[in-house]
Amino acid sequence: MQAWQVTTLGEPSDVLALGDVAVPEVPDGHVRVRVLATALNFPDVLMARGHYQVRPDLPFVPGVEVCGEVLEIGSPVVGVTTDPHVMVGDRVVGTTAMPHGGLAEQALLPLAGTFPAPPSLDDAQASCLTIGYQTAYVGLVRRAALQPGETLVVHAAAGGVGSAAVQVGKALGGRVVAVVGGEAKAEVARAAGADVVVDRNAGDLVGHLKEAVGRSGADVVFDPVGGASYEASTKVIGFEGRIVVVGFTSGAIPAPALGHALVKNYSILGLHWGLYLQRNPAVARQAHEVLTAWSAEGLVKPFVSQRIPFTEAPAAMARLGAGQTTGRLVVTAS
Repeated sequence: MQAWQVTTLGEPSDVLALGDVAVPEVPDGHVRVRVLATALNFPDVLMARGHYQVRPDLPFVPGVEVCGEVLEIGSPVVGVTTDPHVMVGDRVVGTTAMPHGGLAEQALLPLAGTFPAPPSLDDAQASCLTIGYQTAYVGLVRRAALQPGETLVVHAAAGGVGSAAVQVGKALGGRVVAVVGGEAKAEVARAAGADVVVDRNAGDLVGHLKEAVGRSGADVVFDPVGGASYEASTKVIGFEGRIVVVGFTSGAIPAPALGHALVKNYSILGLHWGLYLQRNPAVARQAHEVLTAWSAEGLVKPFVSQRIPFTEAPAAMARLGAGQTTGRLVVTAS
């Protein structure tokens, strides 16, 4: 089968090679799918660079999030997987099992990370529903307990995870302040449902955020950026506020001033969504059920900004890595 493989570590446009590889065998607790669409994620870029916490042996096929058709199901693993909840021929979404990622004609998925594809979404849209939307849902519901009427600040609100957090925040009844970089990205955040949009390129981010959240401050901050975005968040977080730390796309990992958290009485909450697939898959299953219902109601709908032909995957990953994208880039099978 055809697949894009990372053959050596570096920038995706330099290290991805297209070639024929063997169809992967299906280990216990996994499914093999025919890939219909692969949603590109920043971890794909980081893995190619060798900068991600997961470091597959070379060569490997990137693409951590897919929509596919089930071709084969491995045996459940006692104590880890139960009834596979999918059948051969089903259309599913989920996370892939490295090194057999989604930039190939076929991929492997762990049963714990495989879910029925929502019928209300096409293949490209459905491929985006797992990582970003479940991260947003688990972060805002389970970790931050966002309540109706509370003010939520979302950084990088035009990106894949950020735009998902905007939609999930609105579905939960929050007032959403979206932080973006530039007018084009502001339009994406508004389309996602943000009540207020703050352009960090306009200068004085803290001042603009204070104006947007009001005297009481933000109740919840959703931060996939880190660096200066995190520092600004600590200046506008309110009493008993919650900052959900999702990632560090800025490349700068902040060192929290715990004394500041103490005197302002706010919480710093880490979120590594992938751990739930390992330690408590029921959390991911419940999140997917809610997101599927919301997608049927039109409350959430992944914004696919570009549908990329399979042959152009390396260039698309390069644009993602350079921060030149809005919404989601999806590599299609045809």
